[in-house]
Amino acid sequence: MKRRLPFPVLMTGFAAYSYGATAVSAAWFLRRDFGLALWPSIGWAGLLFSPWVAVGLMVWAVLALLGDRAKSMGILAVLAVPVVPLAGLTATAVDGTMRNADWSVGEVLNRSIDRLPVAILLYTALVAAGLAAAWWRRTDLQRREMEALRAALEAVRTEQAIAARAPDAPTPLIVSVGRGRAPVLPADIEWVSSAGNYAVVHWRDQEGLLREPLQQLEARLVPAGFARAHRSTLINLAHVAELRPLADGAWRATLDSGAELVISRSYRDAVLARLGRR
Repeated sequence: MKRRLPFPVLMTGFAAYSYGATAVSAAWFLRRDFGLALWPSIGWAGLLFSPWVAVGLMVWAVLALLGDRAKSMGILAVLAVPVVPLAGLTATAVDGTMRNADWSVGEVLNRSIDRLPVAILLYTALVAAGLAAAWWRRTDLQRREMEALRAALEAVRTEQAIAARAPDAPTPLIVSVGRGRAPVLPADIEWVSSAGNYAVVHWRDQEGLLREPLQQLEARLVPAGFARAHRSTLINLAHVAELRPLADGAWRATLDSGAELVISRSYRDAVLARLGRR
């Protein structure tokens, strides 16, 4: 199996490349304008852009804490107001120190203002790169999680098939269908919904009533491969054909029959625990 580099290693490598490429590019112009040797010009350029290392860490800290959400983008937009001028002022101070310049306060402010367009461009690039990386990371984690869950669901199907053939197999539920009653094996049930003191049992494109509250029925069905998907729904994990993540952290479960149920975010951890993922 091909091994992949960890995400922090990839991001650190990309950040180091970006910083190095920017410093070397700026050093080209410093050598031309001031007649410097190679390494002094690279050192000067490296110091000029060093404040942006701290800015990049700040951007990533916000995204790591809040993710690629509208809230994090709003916070980063607000932070641009103090951060961009401060980065320009810091670069001007570094520039003045390297030149041994005796600039007045007014000259420092004017030079800092002249740096604002480039500072805005760099800040925007850092935020855009950070958002892209955070989105990629979230998507990659979701993909891996879904792959692991598909394997876990397959294991549940296997366990349920073995249990159905065992001597102590679960007894059928006697479900009311129209005016009659029908025995339904737990392994055949796709999902169960609550209807007050009754439970509505769904299996093989059929449904029927069971005079038993969902909470009481849950205690009987969880050992047979069921899990709570919502406060009013039990789902047979062996009949889940596909899981897809939703924007609010919930999952959309597609069953073998094509029916779709939402596994709410508040019950997602319980499903993960039932599948042995927590």
